[in-house]
Amino acid sequence: MPKGEQEFLLETRNINSPFEPEPGESSTPKQQLQSGSILVSRYSVQEVIGVGGMGSVYRARDLHFPNVVKLVAVKEMINLAPDPLIRQTIVQNFEREANMLATLNHPAIPRIYDYFTNDDRSYLVLEFIHGKDLETVIGDANGFLPEDQVISWSIQLCDVLAYLHGHTPDPIIFRDMKPSNVMINHNGDVILVDFGIAKTFQTGQKGTMIGTEGYSPPEQYRGEATPLADIYSLGATLHHALTRRDPRLEPPFSFSERPVRRINSNVSMELEMVVNTALQYNPSERFSSAAAMKDALMGVARKTGALSKITSALPVKNGAVKPLWSFKCEDEIRGTPLLNQGVLYSGCYDNNLYALNAADGQFMWKYPTDGGIVTRPAFYDNNIFVGSEDKLLHVVNARTGKVVWTYITEGKVRSSPRIAEGHVFFGSDDLYLHAVNLNSGRAVWKYATDGAVHSTPLVVNDLVYVGTESGSFYAVDFRGVMKWRFQAKRAITSSPAFRDQALFFTSLDSTLYSLDLKNGWSIWKFRLGKASVSSPTVTDDYAFVGSSDGFIYCIDIHTAKEVWRFRTDNQVTSSPVVYKDSLYCGSVDGNLYCLEYRTGRLRWKFESQSAIIGSPVVHDDIVYIGSTDHNIYALFA
Repeated sequence: MPKGEQEFLLETRNINSPFEPEPGESSTPKQQLQSGSILVSRYSVQEVIGVGGMGSVYRARDLHFPNVVKLVAVKEMINLAPDPLIRQTIVQNFEREANMLATLNHPAIPRIYDYFTNDDRSYLVLEFIHGKDLETVIGDANGFLPEDQVISWSIQLCDVLAYLHGHTPDPIIFRDMKPSNVMINHNGDVILVDFGIAKTFQTGQKGTMIGTEGYSPPEQYRGEATPLADIYSLGATLHHALTRRDPRLEPPFSFSERPVRRINSNVSMELEMVVNTALQYNPSERFSSAAAMKDALMGVARKTGALSKITSALPVKNGAVKPLWSFKCEDEIRGTPLLNQGVLYSGCYDNNLYALNAADGQFMWKYPTDGGIVTRPAFYDNNIFVGSEDKLLHVVNARTGKVVWTYITEGKVRSSPRIAEGHVFFGSDDLYLHAVNLNSGRAVWKYATDGAVHSTPLVVNDLVYVGTESGSFYAVDFRGVMKWRFQAKRAITSSPAFRDQALFFTSLDSTLYSLDLKNGWSIWKFRLGKASVSSPTVTDDYAFVGSSDGFIYCIDIHTAKEVWRFRTDNQVTSSPVVYKDSLYCGSVDGNLYCLEYRTGRLRWKFESQSAIIGSPVVHDDIVYIGSTDHNIYALFA
């Protein structure tokens, strides 16, 4: 090889991992930007968060969002190569990373926001990841990491590798899997960073010997990187995580000389076998794909009992979520189910109320009405309360499915019952808000509204709050006397939520409202893209709601500012539900979405065969949802 070409390979190798220097590599800052520096009149540098051979990585604030603190990671490449051809090639390599990231869309891959060059410096602006890299996590650990935690991370890494290897039109080989390139965010999920040496794979094509010694397989030293090279590097990463032995400090390809269980006896034989298979010297003896390795890890998790601990944290490839069970009804599921004491109760548009065993979906009983059921059942004193379009409120024994009593209205009942203070409150298309005694089944009072009531009443501080299809929102006391009334411009189908002294609901006038609980005065209004019938949910300082514009919104309840929005492929009539650190919401596009509720980042989505317009129920890490494809599903949350 000519001398000039050797120098070029050495030069490019130094810039491949700018997040950190390799062992023995100088970490001296190269003209680092100072805190307060402004890049392209937009990004305000706060501090250095990483140093590499050709530049630094900074945490910066995006000034285009003055009302919120939006942090970004700014990756810098300082190009000081004296040879013009080399300088041009370095810039092209950096641009290749930007272009590659722009084509990727996966929960475990940082989003790219911007790319620009100033004189001899080029910059990538990426999603800022709150967390630590896995190498730091290993170093900071007091002893060995728990096996179930390592399994969870490894399954997530297999998932993102499978996504990269299945990329079209050409597979992408990461080529530098190692703990320092795996971030663990504040939710405990993995994010794969630094795509500087990732490249598209073409059969038979050899490339430069590149990677990280100790983690790279033997064929990568010969410039032959295939998807199986990433399998080896993942095995090396897992070996490091389980044993805390850094392979960069050991002879290459010597993992067989230090078996995992000899160093860490807490590791199961099954997991050790998975790691050993991934680390086979010959590529043909490794797992055939990242998906195959993921299946093996899932098998280990099932056998060791780790699966129940990690399932809620496993992101999966879009559309690949499999239900624990499903139950097929005779018509559409338009409402929201109720889970109580291990039994799932769900109304259906086939006129039946179903009772299913929540553990396995086995049929227990069904109760027939004379109309479609779109309301969510309620439970009280071993009875199930449910409204039907046959104009009745039905009360059914929860154990036997036999009718206890019914209450007659003059209109279809599409308002779900709310039980409080010895009464059941619900609305009807007969334009009344009804209060019925729980024991006798007799009306205590009826309050006449100016429109059909589809909204589910909210009971707070001895007042009942409800909206109508005429756009009125009422506060009525327990005597059936109106305390105040608010008028929206169009129908209020949404059911209200509350936090502190504020009410939240949406309207077909495309607005999310916040009202004072006591007097109904408007606190603020947030304009949605289109009309909404979705009922908001409030967690921490955020209100979450869907809209017919296809977005799920997160709004700061103190400032009425948008925090994030997530686009689905159709209207969102479902109401969001927050469980632990995730948000679950259905869409008319047929998908149930699981998002990180603080960021709106997609974790996974489950695809049913038709629109999901009801809302999910989540309990004990299981999410239950009905679909207009006639099925009720149970999924790992």
